[in-house]
Amino acid sequence: MALPSPIPDALVDLIAQRFRVLGEPTRIRLLDALRDGSATVAELQVSTGASQQNVSKHLGMLLDSGLVRRAKSGNRSYYSIADENLFDLCEQVCGSLRRRLSQLDVLLQPQGEPTP
Repeated sequence: MALPSPIPDALVDLIAQRFRVLGEPTRIRLLDALRDGSATVAELQVSTGASQQNVSKHLGMLLDSGLVRRAKSGNRSYYSIADENLFDLCEQVCGSLRRRLSQLDVLLQPQGEPTP
């Protein structure tokens, strides 16, 4: 999808909100933990090392933003990824970071020393 230019203010706000949601390391860890399938708060607590309260708080924000979904089974709630596109975004960010680090490595090499 091509973005309109200029980007309308309402869309700018939505994009900024999505990046704010993804800008918290605990949420990234939770999303990563959900890559292999659905999980309960307790399972996510174990896999991330975060407290139950912290996991629940961040899952609520991810749920509100539409990045995860919740399905209830008995007295348990299972969370899963609702928007698989977010991993494409993570791949793009990682690729960009990799290129940037490569550029920094070249700049930080002592003069005359070959790069590994």
